[in-house]
Amino acid sequence: MFSDLFKKLLYASGALGAYHRWRNARTLTVIMFHRVLSPDDPRWARCDPDYTLRADLFRQCLEFFTAHYNMVDVQAVLRARRGEGVLPDRALLITFDDGWRDNVDFALPALRSLGLPSLMFVVSDAVGRREAFYQERIVGAWRQGRLDAAGLAQGLQRVGAPPAEMPSDNGIATLRRLIGHVERLEATVRTRLLADLAECLDDGTRQMIDAGELHSLLEGGVAIGLHGKTHTPMTAATDLDAELGGAREEMAARLPADRPPTTMSFPHGRFDDAIAQRARDAGYELVFTSVPVINPTHDGRLGWLLGRLGFETDAVADPQGRFRPDLLALYLFRRPGRVLA
Repeated sequence: MFSDLFKKLLYASGALGAYHRWRNARTLTVIMFHRVLSPDDPRWARCDPDYTLRADLFRQCLEFFTAHYNMVDVQAVLRARRGEGVLPDRALLITFDDGWRDNVDFALPALRSLGLPSLMFVVSDAVGRREAFYQERIVGAWRQGRLDAAGLAQGLQRVGAPPAEMPSDNGIATLRRLIGHVERLEATVRTRLLADLAECLDDGTRQMIDAGELHSLLEGGVAIGLHGKTHTPMTAATDLDAELGGAREEMAARLPADRPPTTMSFPHGRFDDAIAQRARDAGYELVFTSVPVINPTHDGRLGWLLGRLGFETDAVADPQGRFRPDLLALYLFRRPGRVLA
């Protein structure tokens, strides 16, 4: 209780804000979101809570950003990278990963009402697809009681890839360990497993954006970048050229000729130095990671490989679900700064 009170007083006093204005003056903070939903939306009951923010909390985060940062669009970041301009003090760029339809339904209206730009990294093959990524479908089926950890382990057994130990509980941590096992399967084996579980995994709802919504996002101030072709981790991709250059060509064909995609982020945050360089060679001017650092801009220039800060609900809300700006300030204002490349 005393710890919570101290955090609230520290924020209310203005001391945290003053520290931030001094410490992070010459920086670019990049925020990473995934899904934004309202609890009264049917998709809420099936989403992965670790990657989903309640719509009202999302708007309060936006209001917090506008109070403490200078909001920028990706074009301003590109100009700074090219040496054609300088970012303002305490610059902040909002990004989204994957290409969820709920970003159009809930995030876009909030952004437009506040006049804020953003950048969405879209999985090329997911555009127009109804079903979510298999990890999300497994979590959704588990949340609705259609699949438990034992059932997933039995499915792995049926395709000849049983886990080392059968699950002893049905908790989310156990489920995530089994999902990790699914991720490591050879692609054809994983396809058989998902086909075997298809009935319980299918929620009957279109989850991903379509081509028309891509244009709605552009009109609403949301720039489009790439998040790979298939959402496969780049470190596990069998065709890296397709995931990088191929995805860029596919997305360019869907976008206006004057807005070719020049940015990307790594699916699942996985990459190495060689993959980052391959992305740069494929024509991406800015490459975004999930490395949780703030990007320094002390010399007026900016690196091409950028860190991003993501957070879960407990970083912005108390156990009762009430927005806590002090928690968000303590999380964001103290993150380390580092040039990645």
